[in-house]
Amino acid sequence: MLTTYDWIYGSCQIGAVVLSIIAGITAVSMLKESRKKSLRAWKYLLWALIFFMLEEILGAMKTFGIWSTPWLTHVLPGVILAFLIAALITQIQVTKGYD
Repeated sequence: MLTTYDWIYGSCQIGAVVLSIIAGITAVSMLKESRKKSLRAWKYLLWALIFFMLEEILGAMKTFGIWSTPWLTHVLPGVILAFLIAALITQIQVTKGYD
């Protein structure tokens, strides 16, 4: 028998997955706009958002007992962090006028 906590937690996980899929679709559609020089950092941010979407989907699958890989849920945040650092460095370069 599921408790109220389980229902609320499961509903929140499903909501997070739906919202992250919408964010991932938005990120993919925005990738073509990120080719402009002033938006170069967005390319890395959008890839970080796509990997975050995958992280949320894998987290929900783990919560519901569908599929679980402990190493992947630890590697994906590292990849997300690398893309965020690359976006920060790129934005600093664009702001300072480096090519």
